[in-house]
Amino acid sequence: MTTRIDVRQLPQDVADLIIGGEDLVITRDGEPIATVTSTAFDVDPGTRDGYDNPTVVATTMKLSRAARAALSEQLGSDYIVLDLHSAPKTADVVLVPPVSPQLISALRETYTKARVVVAEIEDPEWGIRYEGPIRRMIDAGAETYLASTTIPRLAAQLDHVVVQQKLHIAGPTQLTIEE
Repeated sequence: MTTRIDVRQLPQDVADLIIGGEDLVITRDGEPIATVTSTAFDVDPGTRDGYDNPTVVATTMKLSRAARAALSEQLGSDYIVLDLHSAPKTADVVLVPPVSPQLISALRETYTKARVVVAEIEDPEWGIRYEGPIRRMIDAGAETYLASTTIPRLAAQLDHVVVQQKLHIAGPTQLTIEE
């Protein structure tokens, strides 16, 4: 049996968390007894008020509602960033930290039309830290990271990096992974 509760019957702060895509763990004496997971966007995202067919980005990273909103704002009005649990299976992009190939495959099976994008991020302002092997290599002193599918592609990428160094281009090294 399923009991339905109208969101308007909940305290406003709780309703706002659920509508914002936050998962809520309900406890008794410190022990979890239930989890409430939002499904507010389990509909065609093009029909959502205030959005005109946005690119839906589903994040697998634990990000606060405010951090997701900030990412969405930085991307612009053509994007909406949702927690994975709130995002529709028709999401356009699934943003993940460095994870196992098995998890990537599972996400590809679940989100068949989405581009799965792996991102390493460290943002102290938001208390976010999802680093992986590439970040650790860069922090250890590597200048760049190249992911090449062929020897000709590797040669082109390596030449580009060497030419950049010879020209003494200032600023942080841009990491690009090309196919």
